[in-house]
Amino acid sequence: MNVNELLKRYTAGEKDFGAIELPKAPLQAVILRGISLKGADLVGANLSGADLSGADLSGANLTGANLTGVILSRARLVDAILRVANLTRADLVKADLSRANLVGAKLKAANLVQANLSRASLGEADLHGANLYQANLRRAHLYEADLIGATLQGVDLSSADLLGASLIRADLTDAILTAADLSHTQWTGINLTGAKLHGATLPEGMLALVQSYSLS
Repeated sequence: MNVNELLKRYTAGEKDFGAIELPKAPLQAVILRGISLKGADLVGANLSGADLSGADLSGANLTGANLTGVILSRARLVDAILRVANLTRADLVKADLSRANLVGAKLKAANLVQANLSRASLGEADLHGANLYQANLRRAHLYEADLIGATLQGVDLSSADLLGASLIRADLTDAILTAADLSHTQWTGINLTGAKLHGATLPEGMLALVQSYSLS
């Protein structure tokens, strides 16, 4: 199947395109709301500016795809492969990215409000300035991730791996960090007001900061 056939069939009302193969497909700015692309091969595809709100991309392979500014609000990306994909400024509000592979992905300034990223792999991902308000990151792997200036208010990072991550100027107000590993993180200017840190592994100096919040 080629891009033209996909768009023609979608326009005619078809929504299920599971396991199709469209590597490097030019799909920028297309409107494919509610489409099912479960298990699809979209390696290196260009979906920049596309509207895929409510789409099902569970298990899809989007390695190296261009998803800049894409709309994936309420989309399902369970077990999706998004290694080194570009999701800069993407709309992922309430998207389900549980167990997704986002290693090395670019999520700079992405909107991940209330997104589900539980058990997701985000090692070395760029989340600089991303909005993760009330997102679910339980048991997520964020080793050496860039979370500089990220909004992490009310986020659930219980048992998450943040080893070596950069949390400079990150806002973790009311965040849940129970049993999380924050060793060797960079945390200058971090806000931990109201954060829950029971059982967390903290880097040197952070405990004093936490205590200062509790006494203020």
